[in-house]
Amino acid sequence: MTNPASVTQLTIKHLHPEDSTVAASLLYRAYHDDKLFKDVLGGSDEQSYESRLRALIREELSCFGQSAQPLIGLYQGQSLLAVACVFEAQTELQASRRWDWRLRLMMSAGYLQTQQLIDKEKTIREALSEQGHYYFLSFIAVEPQYQGQGLGHHLLSALDELVKENPLATGLGVFVSEPNQQAFFQEHGYEKHQVLTFKSVQGELLFKTRAAIMEKTL
Repeated sequence: MTNPASVTQLTIKHLHPEDSTVAASLLYRAYHDDKLFKDVLGGSDEQSYESRLRALIREELSCFGQSAQPLIGLYQGQSLLAVACVFEAQTELQASRRWDWRLRLMMSAGYLQTQQLIDKEKTIREALSEQGHYYFLSFIAVEPQYQGQGLGHHLLSALDELVKENPLATGLGVFVSEPNQQAFFQEHGYEKHQVLTFKSVQGELLFKTRAAIMEKTL
């Protein structure tokens, strides 16, 4: 078993552009068995699913980067150990979901799959519309050999700081479909907001308010 990373050696910073390939690989491994992605992206065989998942992660990282959305990395020295991908509501990300992005994803992941992903994002936006200007956590992943050592909590603490530094931000949302994921985020102060179902997968939309984040620092 890998020894726990020393907290004093860990740094949180925006993802280095040269680490995008490492981040994509990390996210792919983390979400390979995600039941929502399997349901939406599932093809006729495992190879089709894996190809579509890789395409989705590649296009999402590219879109987030082009629209200057937060891509947060947790590093030990120069090694990327964990990553979180966040978008800020009411920003340029929605405009980035233009036809060239859709076309690229359709060609690699399929038309129906792309439309279902867009519908999922739209449903979440509508469910959180009352929150105004919030952040939403799209992806979070920790290198497998470092899981269970608290690195995910370091990332979530960094996202709290992201909210605190933006006076417009009302909080941070996330959608989870596994009980252990729900417990992880609730342990960090997220509360149930709404139950959502996409195809055959039901999950919880969770939200952590700015007030809860600020209260934690007092």
